[in-house]
Amino acid sequence: MPRTTTIELYKEEMKFSAGHFTIFSATRRENLHGHNFTIYVALTGEVADNGMLSDYGPLKQAIIARCRAWNETFFLPERSPHLALERDAKGNVLARFNGEELHFLARDITVLPVENVTLEELARIFGEEMVGDGTALREDRVTRLVVKCASGPGQSSSWVWEAP
Repeated sequence: MPRTTTIELYKEEMKFSAGHFTIFSATRRENLHGHNFTIYVALTGEVADNGMLSDYGPLKQAIIARCRAWNETFFLPERSPHLALERDAKGNVLARFNGEELHFLARDITVLPVENVTLEELARIFGEEMVGDGTALREDRVTRLVVKCASGPGQSSSWVWEAP
């Protein structure tokens, strides 16, 4: 009879500090602010004859690498219908929102392929990057992956992938 288990990863290195603002409408947004985000990942699947679900070391290293890449940056949404981003020759960004102009140096920002920078979208982007096309997870007998992104105690969003 197959045995299933869940491995939960939430190491000290699985965190990043980043700034953002949420856009609520064409005329309303939050002020610029930041959070100390944490990432939690859970893998569920069948335990192999060797007593392991999978070698999750590479996944753990990918999570830590993504956290480091996002650390100390300011997120901007690339696909917002209410925010226009213009890059100059140096890669600096002018963000236009409701008649306002916000200027950002290229080194300080990460432009994300989202309509809004929210916990929901951060968890999704993180998860989609970890899953890829799902082949590697399925080969390791992983049937479910959960990514939780938290902006502080008591406030998080989860994204779930399940093998077809």
